[in-house]
Amino acid sequence: MEGVDEEPRGPVGKAFRLSAADSLSLGNALSGFLAVCVLAWSAISDLQASGKFAPDPRFFGTAVVLLLIGATCDLFDGLVARKFRASAMGAELDNLADVISFGFAPAFMVVIWAGFSGKLPLWLVLCAAGSVLLAGVVRLARFACVKTKSGDFMGLPIPMGAMTVVSIVLLFQPNYVTLAAIFGVAWLMVSRIEYPKPKGNLAAVVLAWMLINVACLMIWAAGLAGGDQLIKVGATMQIAIVSAIPLRVLMFKQQQRRERRSENAG
Repeated sequence: MEGVDEEPRGPVGKAFRLSAADSLSLGNALSGFLAVCVLAWSAISDLQASGKFAPDPRFFGTAVVLLLIGATCDLFDGLVARKFRASAMGAELDNLADVISFGFAPAFMVVIWAGFSGKLPLWLVLCAAGSVLLAGVVRLARFACVKTKSGDFMGLPIPMGAMTVVSIVLLFQPNYVTLAAIFGVAWLMVSRIEYPKPKGNLAAVVLAWMLINVACLMIWAAGLAGGDQLIKVGATMQIAIVSAIPLRVLMFKQQQRRERRSENAG
């Protein structure tokens, strides 16, 4: 009975302490939750008012801004953990927050975007949305277990995958081609294609890219002049970058194979 009132010690005690990096992970999770709430509210309020639902781009813009805020938190939590202190549950918190913001939220966005359109079978829309969620979960689980020799990411990182799904939703109307593109993004997340990890200057470029996207979305959501063009350019560039990296990796591997063959032949 002597130790009943004592505080837990060792790893168990440390697990209850939240670090600054954990606060960013929680901010990431909250951003994803709020994005889902915004999309759900848009559907519920429309259905209550008119009995029909037509997706409002402004609600999508608000949800995307929240996801970009979550992505910024996700970018910084690792940097803060390395700079200051990481808690015993930091990695688990990070993965759980990513599932909410970059797995469930974009999957729910796909349902809101295409599920009410009447252009596609609901079961197919749910399959596409489910593939985004499940691919994200598998991607995060594999990231926790498998480390590449190069230190790069194996498969499309889940934040970039989520932003690519969002770009497709913002740019295009729901149809079979765009739904196939969403399945393609899900496949890239669980593929073995290596994506460069943002370090140093590359991390600064990624952060600047996110801030520019947030600014463009805010201009677009406010209805200011040129907002439509800005959002289209940003979303197109996101899709182009995600598409170009696998092609560059494949070309690089083919070049390496040719060099090995020439060396063996020589």
